[in-house]
Amino acid sequence: MGDVVPFRRPSASEKHRGDMLCRRGFHKWVVEKDKRFDVKAGRLVTEYRCARCGKTRVESH
Repeated sequence: MGDVVPFRRPSASEKHRGDMLCRRGFHKWVVEKDKRFDVKAGRLVTEYRCARCGKTRVESH
């Protein structure tokens, strides 16, 4: 059997759930484990991605 697809349109509160925190600078940073080494600079790099909005941040060590 296939997946059940919701036919109703999501409300505004459901669409932007948790987005207010990110707009005010309170992101929920999670470490991305795919990319760990910067070849050009030759140093370790940690890439963070916000779990709510998807914005990325890079920190080099």
